[in-house]
Amino acid sequence: MSRSPSPLHLAVALDGAGWHPAAWREPEARPADLFRPGYWADLAAEAERGLLDLVTIEDSLGLQSSRPLEPDSRTDQVRGRLDAVLTAARIAPLTRHIGLVPTAVVTHTEPFHLSKAVATLDYVSGGRAGVQVKVSGRADEAAHFGRREVPRLPVAELDSPAGRALITELFGEATDYVEVVRRLWDSWEDDAVIRDAATGRFVDRDKLHYIDFEGPHFSVRGPSITPRPPQGQPLVAALAHRTEPYRLVATSADIGFVTPHDTAQASAIVEEIRTEQDRAGRGDAAVHVLADLVVLLDEEPGRAAERRERLDAALDSPYTSDALVFAGTPGELADLLEELAGAGLSGFRLRPAALPYDLERITGGLVPELQRRGVFREAYEADSLRGLLGLPRPANRYAGA
Repeated sequence: MSRSPSPLHLAVALDGAGWHPAAWREPEARPADLFRPGYWADLAAEAERGLLDLVTIEDSLGLQSSRPLEPDSRTDQVRGRLDAVLTAARIAPLTRHIGLVPTAVVTHTEPFHLSKAVATLDYVSGGRAGVQVKVSGRADEAAHFGRREVPRLPVAELDSPAGRALITELFGEATDYVEVVRRLWDSWEDDAVIRDAATGRFVDRDKLHYIDFEGPHFSVRGPSITPRPPQGQPLVAALAHRTEPYRLVATSADIGFVTPHDTAQASAIVEEIRTEQDRAGRGDAAVHVLADLVVLLDEEPGRAAERRERLDAALDSPYTSDALVFAGTPGELADLLEELAGAGLSGFRLRPAALPYDLERITGGLVPELQRRGVFREAYEADSLRGLLGLPRPANRYAGA
């Protein structure tokens, strides 16, 4: 078994009762608590007990659906979510080390508002905030706002000329969106707040800057109304499945979540993202690439596969995912992670199939196994999310301008 070249980064993706649609029916599930803050606080605390780098919290502008680009009418699966950014802000004071990365849909929403919300989360958490930017290509979600029309395209037509044009437009807009957000985070210099009672000046106005962004999608002057966040730049992440989102990760993000199903595919994805980084002039930037896996874990061999079969029996057909679905023991998962990490991945974001059951087996089974192999931390060694990921605090682009 080849060893990982450096300690692995581990994240966990939180969504409802778990990523398997039937998870809410499990004996250990807490369906009555899904819309209560204590549920999310408990999950974050468990992830922190496992020394994980970060948790992500899923969100969208429409109800969850079994169909990729349109709603369904199912009532036998979890539907409805709390706002991810607000949920992260609620649980931030209850944690001390773990990064908090809520999902925010950047299509149809304003970058000024998101920049302020995530900057506030960075303050509330003491420098542990990030945001997973998400693009929406659903026509029903566009109809909530009424400012634009999105064509109703089936998944099979995403590679048609109309589909490629839509994807290019949406991810081009997302690139501009992230640029605006990042400029707004820099629009206050670190020492802009002076609190000089003798002169009566609370703010040094010369250290607040207009960003004057002009593009095809946004025209934003700034500055922000929130001082520069503790991390300078909270972390930006994105989920990527194809070239356009790979380019978004390479040009605009700090973390890319990808979905390889084997080592060869993982290597190809990492190579494509690194190539796009070079084209964007970011070849020297540290962009972490984490592979997503849906996981069902049990200590006893064969039990996780049996549980998957039982969960699948509640569905019309066996559960599949964009990510690899793994059912096995913590040791078997550790073997797989080490193998995949050899393709150049920085680490993994695990999607527990059932919450809190599989999360507890990640923290109580997988983490100790990875520690035994010397590829995961024994304690938190940084106070910020950037520190956990080994990323420097960036200089302010406007300082001294």
